[in-house]
Amino acid sequence: MKKILEKYKIQLKLLLILTIGLVLLTTIYYFFIPLILNYPKGTYGTNFQLEVENTNYLSQVLSISGSIFALFAFVTFYKTRFLIKYNDLIKNPYNYSVKEINYVKNKLFTVPYSLLILNIAIPSIALTVIHAYTIHQFGVTTLKLFILVITLMTLYVTSVFIYTCNLFKRILVSLPYDNMQDLKKSTLKKRIFFNILPLITVSILFTSLLGYSVVSIDTGNSLFETYQYSLYYFNEYNNFSNLDDLLKKLNTINLLGKDDYIFIKLPNGKYINKKGEYIELSKFFDKYLNELSKDNNGRVYEYYGIDCQGATVDINVNGETYTVGIYYSILSANVLLVFALSFIILVLINVIILILFSRNLSNDINIISSGLQNISKNRDTSLMQPLPLTSNDEFGNMIIAFNQIQELTKNNIKQIHDNQNTLMEQERLASLGQLIGGIAHNLKTPIMSISGAAEGLNDLIKEYDLSIDDPEVTSLDHHDIAKDMSKWVTKIKTHTEYMSDIITTVKGQAVNLSNEKDVSFTLEELIKRVNILMKHELKNAIIYLNIKMLADENTLINGDVNSLVQVINNMISNSIQAYKGKAEQSIDLIAEENENNLIISIKDYASGIPEKVKNKLFKEMITTKGKNGTGLGLYMSYSTIKAHFNGDIILESEEGKGSTFSIIIPLK
Repeated sequence: MKKILEKYKIQLKLLLILTIGLVLLTTIYYFFIPLILNYPKGTYGTNFQLEVENTNYLSQVLSISGSIFALFAFVTFYKTRFLIKYNDLIKNPYNYSVKEINYVKNKLFTVPYSLLILNIAIPSIALTVIHAYTIHQFGVTTLKLFILVITLMTLYVTSVFIYTCNLFKRILVSLPYDNMQDLKKSTLKKRIFFNILPLITVSILFTSLLGYSVVSIDTGNSLFETYQYSLYYFNEYNNFSNLDDLLKKLNTINLLGKDDYIFIKLPNGKYINKKGEYIELSKFFDKYLNELSKDNNGRVYEYYGIDCQGATVDINVNGETYTVGIYYSILSANVLLVFALSFIILVLINVIILILFSRNLSNDINIISSGLQNISKNRDTSLMQPLPLTSNDEFGNMIIAFNQIQELTKNNIKQIHDNQNTLMEQERLASLGQLIGGIAHNLKTPIMSISGAAEGLNDLIKEYDLSIDDPEVTSLDHHDIAKDMSKWVTKIKTHTEYMSDIITTVKGQAVNLSNEKDVSFTLEELIKRVNILMKHELKNAIIYLNIKMLADENTLINGDVNSLVQVINNMISNSIQAYKGKAEQSIDLIAEENENNLIISIKDYASGIPEKVKNKLFKEMITTKGKNGTGLGLYMSYSTIKAHFNGDIILESEEGKGSTFSIIIPLK
């Protein structure tokens, strides 16, 4: 039993909701049908109905509800049979293929809509046909019953539809994620139509039916009072000698409708018209006239929900009782036509409004979904643009939240790229330091050997030179050779020492740049060190350094002050050399803050840097100084700022007007 309940769990849940809803629907039917269809009082739920229809009202309602339940149960179980077949897939989806999972997903998406349509259409049509077959006519009554049935059924089934969608969503949440490539696509417009249009249609139908019912009651009361007054007046002011005399005087009664007519019930129970011709009236009308009309002031009803009635009065003719009545239609076909046209027009208007409304919602959602798709497709964060704010409701809040997330995403991606660049520069500096250290070691060894050999050669020359002074040595050429050799040895020693110093300096610079000394120092301390160290070089070149402090001198900078001083000094030296020996020139050193960044700019007014050099400046070791430069300074300066200060260097240069190097350092 437990396995069966587990296997049919979802269907049983739907069946339970159907049952609860059907109980409420049956209760509503029981009270609403007589009110809306204007059932004659005292005729339903009594022996009168049992004698006319061989059943009572309660049995009819219960049989209708049972039929509805049977149809609902059949349609529901038939359309959800896939849940039984794939019961294990729902519990263990990862044991099944993507194709099978997508098949179940498609069913979960589409079945609620088919249930909605079938559960409204099948019972409504079936019950209407049964009713029409029972009363042997397709008329206004059948139409009114159809409207009432489809109205209540739509409300009921729409509620079940919403519950089914929520129930299926819980299953969808448990299934693995898919990119929806193999799934049937739906639209927001479709969802809005299926959720809202039925309710709008039902509201219009029910309002129309209720309005029709109220008009029918008021019109029926008015017609009955008019005709009843005419009949009483006719009976009061006329004496009838026989049936022929009665028939002649009936022509004095005015009829209001073209389909209204006068009838006479003879003492033998048969009916004739005012021409004396025999006519047939319905069993219901005859029974009501005989049994209930006197308790209802002579009013007679044609049938349950049929808008035809009669006003009657008993007339005594020579001791015999004749019942004279007027059979009248309450509402004409034109009234029904007006209600039908009004309904169609209102539905069309609502459809147009729904289309525009759903399109407006779709546009708002498409704006957001398009933005998300752009984020997923575009790797370049510079292409991300904030979405326009098109509404001031929840969609507006979504757009605002999306823009905030997009901005955070851009910042996070930028931070990741910055961190990647920092790590790359740190790795590059470390590798460069190891490379330079290895090269320096490999170069210094032969240089030291050359220097040692030169020193040994110099000692030999001294000994050789001393031997020249020996009285036994008479050749003066030996002395000249020794002096020449001593000069070359001195040159060799000088050059090897110079080469050793250069290698030691470059090695020291690379080692210092690859080491991270995270300390804090002020902007004032930094500028003082730069000024002191560059003072001698600037003085020799007769170049003026204009220091412009646009930022707070007490601004704290995190990092190695010596590394930053070396970078700035290198750029100032480059600016000095850019003047190519021209004296009395100026270099601007500008320190300013902008958006939580410290910007240190070194600006000269020399010849500028060619475009082809600018594009390669920080990417490779390139120089504009020819044999006098290596390009190592700027290359390592850029790596230092990136690796140890998480900053950047920007170059602005125009040939013939000068260059500006801007060091950007984030302030923590």
